[in-house]
Amino acid sequence: MSPVSSETPSPATAARAAPSFWLTRFVILRWLGFVYLIAFLVSVNQIVPLLGEHGLTPAALFTQRAAAHFGSRWAACLQTPSVFWAGVPDSFMLAVSWIGVALSLAVLLGYANAIILFLLWALYMSILNIGQDWYSYGWEIQLLETGFLAIFLCPLLDGRPFPRRPPPTVVFWLFRWLIFRIMLGAGLIKLRGDSCWRDLTCLYYHYQTQPLPNPFSRLCHFQPHWFQKFGVLWNFFVELVAPWFVFAPGMWRHAAGFFLFSFQLFLIFSGNLSFLNWLTIVPILACFDDFLLARLLPRSLAERARRAAAQAQPSPAHHITAIALALVIGLLSIEPVANLISPGQIMNTSFNRLNLVNTYGAFGSVGRERTDLVFEGADDPVLTEATKWKEYQFKGQPVALDRRPPFVAPYQLRLDWQMWFAAMSTADEYPWTLNFVWKLLHNDGPVLSLLADNPFPQKPPRYVRARIYRYEFAPPGNPEGAWWKRTPLGLWLPALSADDPRLRSVLAAYGWISKEP
Repeated sequence: MSPVSSETPSPATAARAAPSFWLTRFVILRWLGFVYLIAFLVSVNQIVPLLGEHGLTPAALFTQRAAAHFGSRWAACLQTPSVFWAGVPDSFMLAVSWIGVALSLAVLLGYANAIILFLLWALYMSILNIGQDWYSYGWEIQLLETGFLAIFLCPLLDGRPFPRRPPPTVVFWLFRWLIFRIMLGAGLIKLRGDSCWRDLTCLYYHYQTQPLPNPFSRLCHFQPHWFQKFGVLWNFFVELVAPWFVFAPGMWRHAAGFFLFSFQLFLIFSGNLSFLNWLTIVPILACFDDFLLARLLPRSLAERARRAAAQAQPSPAHHITAIALALVIGLLSIEPVANLISPGQIMNTSFNRLNLVNTYGAFGSVGRERTDLVFEGADDPVLTEATKWKEYQFKGQPVALDRRPPFVAPYQLRLDWQMWFAAMSTADEYPWTLNFVWKLLHNDGPVLSLLADNPFPQKPPRYVRARIYRYEFAPPGNPEGAWWKRTPLGLWLPALSADDPRLRSVLAAYGWISKEP
């Protein structure tokens, strides 16, 4: 008899008769593998100029100070676990990043077991715990929480796409609990935060003032006000109403998953929010079971899932481990839930050193104006009114008015993100910007690799300064073909040279250069 006879039920029919999550596990792991791959590729390209021995904020200095604070390296490691407490040479950081890339590719291509997923989680936590400001975003701890849950979807050793062990249903409930907290936290922080969310006007500003707009951000920005107000209402529906239905049966859960999924797609469309929205899709996928996915995925894949379900060999040990995980997550959820219902809600915070259950939220406040920093260099021996300054172009932040905002997400330009924050503050609060100036004054190759260009390719500039501008989108179809218009607001950093004693004193105090004799 052939493997598929006239008496063999179709994958969709089999899924209806016995709802299961073999395809759900398959899709979740592949999607998570993609997100991990992007995260580790960002590290490969940026960890040395940001955290390396001669980076903007060297991790070696951070670990030394943390060890002194906690009393020893071992004590510091217990507080912030990381393989880098053994040492942080550039070669080791790159090796860890490349290992993460290789393991992520294995998961993306279909090979995933608990050991591989544990290693990915541990390696990324190691980077995060020495990452300082560059890794201070909510999606970093969200990746750790999501990645930790994924460990328990898989058998210990069997890494095949459809192993013998069935996926533990309780883990999918934990993924739904995660997306419930993510979305509800995001909605509540908006209601409790900026008044523009309550009067439905936040989207008048958001698309323009978000950290890294893309070309579609301008399209969204110039939509009529009724469209923007509807967008706020839709945001509240998706974040405050739909999450409650992720725990519902069948069609209601599928509908909630559809609304949540489509909302993330729109956020991907309208801005460069790193891998946040791509990552948020992972727990959303737990809303879908094989009954639905068998209708959407290739028939051959659905048939493989059906055969795997028919030949499954449940593991009591795996089931008990999943139940124990649920109990741990339940206990660790007490503080995040208390935070959710608190009038003083905070967002993007971990309540335990392993980042296992966290609190999330985004854009609790929205800026009404966009300010950006423009770093300029000059090679004149003496500065005069006639000095010509040349601008450094960032890869994502606006500088040149005729340069189209790029599509970069899910990739993250970490320097550009921190420059967005710095422009809302002062150099005193972001002292690494002085080290950035120092690197520009020496044409530092690794740091220059984080920029779009180097206006001084032959020799470094004699002086570097930073000016602050108010940036606004130029209307589409304007005669100049400009994407931006800007208004100067003044100097953010005065002109500095490599022999400026003020600059050298600050850098030496932070340990970024040696103290002068």
